[in-house]
Amino acid sequence: MDDFNNINLENDNQQNSNTSFSPPTMFQITFAQMTKDMRFVGIFIIIYGALQCLSIIGAIVGIPLILIGLRMRESADQFDNFKLSNDARAMRQGFELQAKYFNLTKIIIIVSLVLMVLLTILFFAVLIPFLTSVYQMQGYNQYG
Repeated sequence: MDDFNNINLENDNQQNSNTSFSPPTMFQITFAQMTKDMRFVGIFIIIYGALQCLSIIGAIVGIPLILIGLRMRESADQFDNFKLSNDARAMRQGFELQAKYFNLTKIIIIVSLVLMVLLTILFFAVLIPFLTSVYQMQGYNQYG
């Protein structure tokens, strides 16, 4: 956690001019990139959810997607708060919000898979009788 003490290098150098410049650690770079990626994914999911909400049926999926995107953005904000303040509560809250994101995502994935299986079964339940009736009609027309 001491890696975050060197995040704001300008303030560190102003406070103690005797210290030498030290570049950010790999952890700091990865952590900063992770929060940027979390923000991007959050915004993308919010926009995608809003587009889904343009139809009534799409709103069933769109509203939870918007909530998922908001959780990811809030999680990124908490991780940034932790990076700036080194406050363990901010990190804990960031992980809790991220856990909510993953739980909601897991629920949507499961519901989507179940709906895909049901729609596939419905498709074949309608398609097979239809094709059978078309085939029988062609047989009657051919000999009739």
